[in-house]
Amino acid sequence: GKRLGADVINMSVAASSVNKGETLLDTAATLNAMQCDLLVVRHAQSGAPNLLAQKVDAAVINAGDGTHEHPTQALLDALTIRRHKGRLAGLVVAICGDVAHSRVARSNIHLLVTLGARVRVVGPPTLIPAAVEGLGVAVFHDMKAGLASADVVMMLRL
Repeated sequence: GKRLGADVINMSVAASSVNKGETLLDTAATLNAMQCDLLVVRHAQSGAPNLLAQKVDAAVINAGDGTHEHPTQALLDALTIRRHKGRLAGLVVAICGDVAHSRVARSNIHLLVTLGARVRVVGPPTLIPAAVEGLGVAVFHDMKAGLASADVVMMLRL
């Protein structure tokens, strides 16, 4: 059907040839033959949207891939913060919980740091990714210290 003037085709794995053994590259060839302008891809396999972007002529938007990233959620989170706080640059954003296993946290860290927020992650050492400080992020293992002077708090599941 049409949405906002665009012809939209929803493809689910359950209804596709993936159930019959079609690979992601086979799907890419099919999508290319359909001459799509844009693909919004949510896939259980980490890296699938990136692989598709290399194999199709259409623009590809990553709507979440495995445990890797979820950039569209990060964009929504950044927009929400900006609407409520009026800006992102200079804000202290604390991301708390299981940061190591969260694709949403990973995408938020990259985007918020790029947009000038001062990001800190808060959680026990086992739930904080190794070398996250290299991304320009402060690490706190004490919740009270990590939340002190935070402008925004993002809570993740454990």
